Amino acid sequence: MTYIEGFALAVPTANKEKFREHSRQFADIVSDFGVKRQVEAWANDVPHGQATDFYRAVAAKDDETVVFSWFEYPSKEARDRANEQFRSDPRMQEVGGTMPFDGKRMIMGGFETIVESGEGPGGYINGFIVPVPSDKKDAYRAMNERHAAIFREYGALRVIQGWGDDVPEGQVTDFRRAVQAKPDETVVFAFLEWPSKQESDEAWDKTMNDERMQPSPDMPFDGKRMFWGGFDVIFDTAGAETPQTVTA
Repeated sequence: MTYIEGFALAVPTANKEKFREHSRQFADIVSDFGVKRQVEAWANDVPHGQATDFYRAVAAKDDETVVFSWFEYPSKEARDRANEQFRSDPRMQEVGGTMPFDGKRMIMGGFETIVESGEGPGGYINGFIVPVPSDKKDAYRAMNERHAAIFREYGALRVIQGWGDDVPEGQVTDFRRAVQAKPDETVVFAFLEWPSKQESDEAWDKTMNDERMQPSPDMPFDGKRMFWGGFDVIFDTAGAETPQTVTA
């Protein structure tokens, strides 16, 4: 199944076009290393949470926008080979020196796909970060396989649940701190791809009223520490940039 390298970062809102151009330059390099798809999604509807949220995850400032991003690889081995090349290719130093955001607050990790349903690309993304007890992996997978079928029924193009496989500690922020993960918990990086925000919103209204989606008393994770948001795709090597964001 697909191996995901997931990212979250804070970008000065005024640097949106610089960030998009930087992403294009970066894509030209990483495609040489085996990245099959690169997606950059700009916050559109990202709520503030009581315990955790995307803003706190990347220590976002008032004049910054959260970006939800990922690379896709055919396997973990392909991702590991790519990371070795990243470290030795001189082009990476050049592009890294012109980043239009604070890389120290970017968080990243490698995730094994445990649920993968449908195909992208989509123009709108629902992104989720979830702490799950490590011994609940099978229960979490089973629940989300059921939910994926329902989301697809209501129009989701693709559903991905990525189980934390290589999630490092960061200097300032990281995925584990973002969800206040306990030692016996694993971080999940998940997303839904939709054709548009309108179709996402309409589908969520339906799914939340679907009795098959009602939470059970034995949910295999702490929903209070899960956080999520809606994001416009502003760069996608699969070609899913939405018209309203391309001209923004």
